[in-house]
Amino acid sequence: MLDGEVIVIGGGYGGIRLAKRLDEVARVTLVDRKEVFFHRIAALRAGVHEAWTTTPFIPYDRLLRNGRVVAGKVIDIDTAERRVKLATGERLPYDVVVIATGADYPEPARFLGTTTEEAGKTFTAHQESVAAAEHVLVVGGGPGGVELAAEIRLARPDARVTLAHAGPVLLNSTGSTWAGRRALAWLEAHDVEVRLDSFISPGTDFGTYRDGRGNVIEADLSFWSTGTTPNTLWLRLAGHGGWLSASGHVKVDRMLRVGGQRDVFAVGDVNDVTDLKITPMAIAQADLAAHNIRAYLASPGKHRKEPRLYRPVRRTPLIVPLGSADGITLLPVPGGETAVLGARTSTLAKARTLMTPYVRRQLGY
Repeated sequence: MLDGEVIVIGGGYGGIRLAKRLDEVARVTLVDRKEVFFHRIAALRAGVHEAWTTTPFIPYDRLLRNGRVVAGKVIDIDTAERRVKLATGERLPYDVVVIATGADYPEPARFLGTTTEEAGKTFTAHQESVAAAEHVLVVGGGPGGVELAAEIRLARPDARVTLAHAGPVLLNSTGSTWAGRRALAWLEAHDVEVRLDSFISPGTDFGTYRDGRGNVIEADLSFWSTGTTPNTLWLRLAGHGGWLSASGHVKVDRMLRVGGQRDVFAVGDVNDVTDLKITPMAIAQADLAAHNIRAYLASPGKHRKEPRLYRPVRRTPLIVPLGSADGITLLPVPGGETAVLGARTSTLAKARTLMTPYVRRQLGY
């Protein structure tokens, strides 16, 4: 017997994981503005290679056996009436609501529009721009910037490619100087110009950029991989600004509940948990939240589940693909050190397929 109405707002990695985990025990409604799942991990390659154009788009139709997926835009959570309000005016009653709206990424790792056709057109446009560019500038030397620069270089061996990073080492967010050196060596060996300690801003003329020292860079195409923004503006507009941190993330307790609410949870990139904002962390949070939601919905009694506390993970495996046949894998080992592994491990684990078969299985394909 299904017990309770659960509304999951957002159909990203954390949202689909949580919805699937609760599908057998509750009446689940997953609401997302997109008509398909967006496999963001494959987006950077899709923005460069035509053969990957539609790879990131996977239908939601096999995700849930009992629940349903609704294409729509959520504009409010009415905690007094316990209803989720859609832009259409529809109001969905809930016993538990989960905010899993993720974060907004820079292009090309972004789903524009609401349909596969609309998003596919933007990826095709990126591919055409990359194919025509004489000089491509990538701003940001984190995992996304390094991966994108590598994809562009391999797709356009004849173009000039520059990677500008504000920090002194690449991949500095990983805490591994070895990983940064490995990335720098690969990029320079593949004739990518790497500018470190180079804060970039748009210049006064179209196609020009200026670094912190006043040097001008001319490039006919640029991509900015300088961080993400949590998708929480809708909460602020709905009057829930008190739920948000200064950075715009949803504040949660150790059970991943929001703002003292017993029946509102938040998982993944959207919350203020201090994990690295990567897919494995969203999945781990979804699993814990699913357990705590089941505990909340269960009837009191001797067999009632006890809630669990989430412990942020500060050291986690991370793979940065360098094209489809190379990459950097960071693997935490006992003693506080991090092993940096190379091409074979990275290719088998992620670089070749970008985890597409695994994600398709999660969605029932």
